[in-house]
Amino acid sequence: MRDPYEILGVSRDATDEEIKNAYRQLARKYHPDNYANNPLSDLASEKMKEINEAYDEIVNSRKGGSSSGRSSSNNPVYAKIRTLISNNRLDEAQRELDSFSTADRDAEWYFLSGSVLYKRGWYSNAYSAFTTAVNKDPSNPEYRQALNMMQRQGSGSYSGPYRSGGNMGGSCSACDLCQGLICADCCCECMGGDLISCC
Repeated sequence: MRDPYEILGVSRDATDEEIKNAYRQLARKYHPDNYANNPLSDLASEKMKEINEAYDEIVNSRKGGSSSGRSSSNNPVYAKIRTLISNNRLDEAQRELDSFSTADRDAEWYFLSGSVLYKRGWYSNAYSAFTTAVNKDPSNPEYRQALNMMQRQGSGSYSGPYRSGGNMGGSCSACDLCQGLICADCCCECMGGDLISCC
């Protein structure tokens, strides 16, 4: 592997905050969600993997720990799952995830599971999976970023790659419910009935 500082584009005497900011910028640029249905998705996934490994190596060396890093750094199955997710091949990604025993489901597994759930529109389950990933590996910025994005999405203020057209499940208001019922009533009346008889 190349010099991790060179990969992140920072000097060896950069502060921890500068390193974290450089990592975040690169992670936003090369995140697999940005390359869905794009011929460059495989290259972006490889670049993202290299960035993650470089960041992990720097963080671990500065903490004086071993370079164990995240489990994905040496796990080709996780790299394959990331590629499947970025290509919207969610059923295949889910089959790969399901092949892990419960004992082997680490923080990376929960992050990838959350990514699949999110893309399926199951926001509450995705939020739970991202929370578990962060709890298992609190120092991982990628997991924390996904969780933070979903938290901002719940308040309706986020417009990035984890934002969908609607609100996160479970966050609708009484006005949303009323509007839905009025719409349903109108649809039923158009079909020659009313809401009571249609339901």
